[in-house]
Amino acid sequence: MVFEQKEIRLKNGKTAILRSPVPEDAVELLEYMKQTAGETDFLLRTPEECTMTPEAEAVYLQKFNDSPTDLMIVCTVDGKIAGNCQVSRKNKRKNCHRGSIGIALLKEYWSLGIGSAMLAELIRAAEGWGLMQLELEYIEGNDRAFGLYEKMGFRVVGAIPNAIRLADGTLLKEFQMVRSM
Repeated sequence: MVFEQKEIRLKNGKTAILRSPVPEDAVELLEYMKQTAGETDFLLRTPEECTMTPEAEAVYLQKFNDSPTDLMIVCTVDGKIAGNCQVSRKNKRKNCHRGSIGIALLKEYWSLGIGSAMLAELIRAAEGWGLMQLELEYIEGNDRAFGLYEKMGFRVVGAIPNAIRLADGTLLKEFQMVRSM
């Protein structure tokens, strides 16, 4: 699904652009994914796991834009990709009332309102699709993300102990959150 471009004003006074990704973003998005994965332990992937080719990433991005049940949004600041998010509707008859959310943001853009703006747009899109519930996961210790998700109406419904194993062997819980629509 294509997202209609939107400008937002950030807390630092700059303007950010929310828009659908285009295949030409592939190389920059791959570098962005490696950087975000290296900036925090709270994403599931590591920089070494970001191995998609630019060609494969371009195809992946186009599939999002062509899909009636998936939406990806990128946020750019001064022409640079600062964050991205996506919502995907479940695809079976019995669970198509639900959607899954993912979101990431470069550390230098934390606390500027981008996460809130991107999540609000995903919620708005999901409401337009008639979804009844949105779901996401966050990792123990990611208090910033938890605060954002709770502010946006998500509630913890469960946890998986020892779901995440960090490089140093530390085991963390993964919490499931749901937002009823």
